[in-house]
Amino acid sequence: MLALRVVVGGFLIWGVWDNVQSADRMAEFAGFLAQHGFAMPELMAPLSVWAQLLCGLAFVLGLFTRWAGVVCAFNFIVALIMVDAALGVRGAFPATMLVLVGFCLATLGAGSFSVDAALTRAPSK
Repeated sequence: MLALRVVVGGFLIWGVWDNVQSADRMAEFAGFLAQHGFAMPELMAPLSVWAQLLCGLAFVLGLFTRWAGVVCAFNFIVALIMVDAALGVRGAFPATMLVLVGFCLATLGAGSFSVDAALTRAPSK
């Protein structure tokens, strides 16, 4: 679970970092969303970017992992429906995998090596 969380979390962070750092890249992403028929792309672009960044951070740390998994799955279900389904199996594969990883982490949690696990361990006597 640790390897899955760190790799997927790192991928999510890497994938949106340019949008976080650059207003121009965020505007470009909003334009992309507008081209694909999203309502309020100027709002949806930062919402999606920040959701992915926070999910990535949560996965890497193993903090609020189940909730982050739900958010990740939802975000990429929307991506599949609105954009990636038209790309065929190969084009939709990355988003599909992120939906499945999101559901996996939402269901199974972060695993032993996580902040979530540390917070739920019984205190020593």
